[in-house]
Amino acid sequence: MSLLDPNQSYTFSKYFELGIESSELAQEFGYQLQRTVLSLPSFSGELDRLGELRDRIEEILPYVPLTSELARREILISRVVTELIHYTKAELRIEYSLKVSSWLQGSLDYLLRLSPQQQLLVIEAKYEDLTKGFTQLVAELIALDQWKAAPSIEDQPIFIGAVSTGTIWQFARLHREKKQIEQGLNSFRAPEDLEALMRVLIAALIPI
Repeated sequence: MSLLDPNQSYTFSKYFELGIESSELAQEFGYQLQRTVLSLPSFSGELDRLGELRDRIEEILPYVPLTSELARREILISRVVTELIHYTKAELRIEYSLKVSSWLQGSLDYLLRLSPQQQLLVIEAKYEDLTKGFTQLVAELIALDQWKAAPSIEDQPIFIGAVSTGTIWQFARLHREKKQIEQGLNSFRAPEDLEALMRVLIAALIPI
């Protein structure tokens, strides 16, 4: 029995609101989901401005109540994302509109794209509920996998996505050929794990 009504349209954010189990949503689209401790590639080069970023975040945090998704995006996530551009020179799209079908459509909070490799990284910002946020991320990764309007990404065998509250980051990895999604059980905290987090994000865009 289908989870979704064939007569209805669904956006990425709707899946968050519905609270569908991420593994069940993946199965609805013909993918398998596995929960595991992800060992993601890590960039080994120099991070010349990491200390400055950590200092800025730590300085601001005591003065800004992180009581909304917008606050977390503006104060925490966007700072990490823009710093990521410094190291990768990736093209950033914010609230990027994407429509693959009536079941796979909506806006991606952050989509980073690096040419000429055409590596993609999608980041979803959430206020509190990472579990439901991960379900939304699953829908976004599947949409990117089925995105026929972007033939230049056909050679990228793996997509990396992240869902973040700003202080906590969790990752997902989509193996396109196997149609398998791995949900990382491990997480990174910011600013405590900022260096490890940044190295994983950079490696997602610059293949090692």
